[in-house]
Amino acid sequence: MQHRSGAWRIDWLILLTLLTASLAAFSGAGWGAQTPAGAATAGSAPTGALSQATANAHSGIAGWTPVGSYDENTLTAGEGVTTLFESPHRSSVLYRGIESVPSNLKAQGWGHIGDPDSIRGYVFDAFQGPSSGNSKMFLVTTPSGKSLEYVHTLVRGEEYNNSFAAISPDTQWMVAGEWNTMNHLQIYPTPLLDHRTPRHGGALDLAGFIRLDHKVNDVQGCDFVNPVRLICASDDDSRTLFPNEKPLLEVDLAKSLHGTSVKGHVVDLGSIPQVSSCSGTFEAEGVDFDTSTHVLRVEVIQPGSCILKTTIYEYEPARGRG
Repeated sequence: MQHRSGAWRIDWLILLTLLTASLAAFSGAGWGAQTPAGAATAGSAPTGALSQATANAHSGIAGWTPVGSYDENTLTAGEGVTTLFESPHRSSVLYRGIESVPSNLKAQGWGHIGDPDSIRGYVFDAFQGPSSGNSKMFLVTTPSGKSLEYVHTLVRGEEYNNSFAAISPDTQWMVAGEWNTMNHLQIYPTPLLDHRTPRHGGALDLAGFIRLDHKVNDVQGCDFVNPVRLICASDDDSRTLFPNEKPLLEVDLAKSLHGTSVKGHVVDLGSIPQVSSCSGTFEAEGVDFDTSTHVLRVEVIQPGSCILKTTIYEYEPARGRG
């Protein structure tokens, strides 16, 4: 959750946290909720159990077929989602929310967590500090549970926002994003997994950019679906760049990442669903592609008094999808 929506959304979440005495129906273990992949969660519909209204809302996502939706608690899941493979045959869905920021990192000034990614049992989290800061941080959690901090010092013209982390399928490159209107995404060597990065945490430098052929606005999360394609969630309601609200975007790379800048072709796949019994402004959030099931997950925070619900929409590639 970035700052376009205003501080009032954060204030309301904090207030609701204090007023909500029991979160047992939604709460997750550790500092991020975690659910076995394929399991239905409390208050959720199992995969395939879509209402007609929800099914209709899905119909505009080109190249993807809706297969289900369910709700998670915004406090523990409203910032992002990723599939964590604990072993080749065992996985779970890992979520991040405003309650997912560890107290020690919050004390260091890293108060916001973005959309995470995971590969080979490693988890990568994107953290940002205050707008007055000159750096952003990526946290790597190893399969053994060890955490390593990698800090990037902002370059000239770079926004302080750190919305997401997306790891290339070959594990060597990490894509990240800023906020506001951008003509690029950032490329870094993947912390810890790329030999150019320090083994025990440390400084992290940019390797290049994905230079987009169409500007994008307020991208909250991205994930790779193959070495040359990402799917990204934009929280843009302005219709100044695309004709629809909250476009789900495809970014097709001219070639797989190799540590230098590369061109990216942007395709608007359609609007992220906005379905709720409450009125107000929705907020698009994280994106996850499960490489074992080929299920795409897209998050959106519900509006108004339903703000404690984050809905995760699930899709499978349409027949013939490349």
